[in-house]
Amino acid sequence: MAHIRTHKIFPEEFPESWASDWGEDEYGLWMAFTYKGVRQAFRWCEPGTFLMGSPEDEPGREEDRELQHEVNLSKGFWIADTPVTQALWQVVMGKSSSRFEGEERPVEQVSWKDAQAFIDKMNGMKPELRLCLPTEAQWEYACRAESITPFCWGEQIDSELVNFNGNYPYNNGRKSEYREQTIEVKELPCNDWGLHQMHGNVREWCQDWFADYPAQPIVDPQGPQSGTDRVLRGGSWSAYGRRCRSASRYLHVQSNRHGSFGFRLARGH
Repeated sequence: MAHIRTHKIFPEEFPESWASDWGEDEYGLWMAFTYKGVRQAFRWCEPGTFLMGSPEDEPGREEDRELQHEVNLSKGFWIADTPVTQALWQVVMGKSSSRFEGEERPVEQVSWKDAQAFIDKMNGMKPELRLCLPTEAQWEYACRAESITPFCWGEQIDSELVNFNGNYPYNNGRKSEYREQTIEVKELPCNDWGLHQMHGNVREWCQDWFADYPAQPIVDPQGPQSGTDRVLRGGSWSAYGRRCRSASRYLHVQSNRHGSFGFRLARGH
């Protein structure tokens, strides 16, 4: 089953009140806010239906975590075009404890709880932002950008597309550079919806508690109401190639900080 996506139109609740600039380009609709000189852009993802998880014949698949199932996202959503940078984190939170310093590098060594504190502080200053973490389903939908292959670009990756441990390529691919650190959030190509580094660089916290997928089709999944671990997605600078697949799932306790953990903002309804 392929993704279903309508033509690009302005969403009904176009939130110009919080967008300092907005427009449309070859990737679709975008808008951005600027806070203390630091800009964060968002991309509009239209409602649609897709297959979440991986097919049984996908190399590197984790069978117990990636049951393929149909997901319908009945509402469109805004998602940031990059992970939160150290520059944005610093102007909001006052300091950064990231291991790999650089204003345009992603903030890392942040827990799920740290991400929530950042979001709460921003929403407290400007409630109409309605910032949140993406759900796991929103994250994978945006990552895939209508693709059905292991990666948004196709069957294979290398270090010119993804910042990962190139010593361990995907599915017998060729070895490529292992940078051993994060890179700037827009240093590598974006996907077809204008989103950067959904694969690699830092693992990204999602809103959901981790749980097994349902076998039946589901509408607007939010994950379970409680659990022991939160979901992270996307692989990282230190991850093997198979861990950077669109369907790959990772989990950790929500208080854990790690040099490969970051996050990307979304906008709630």
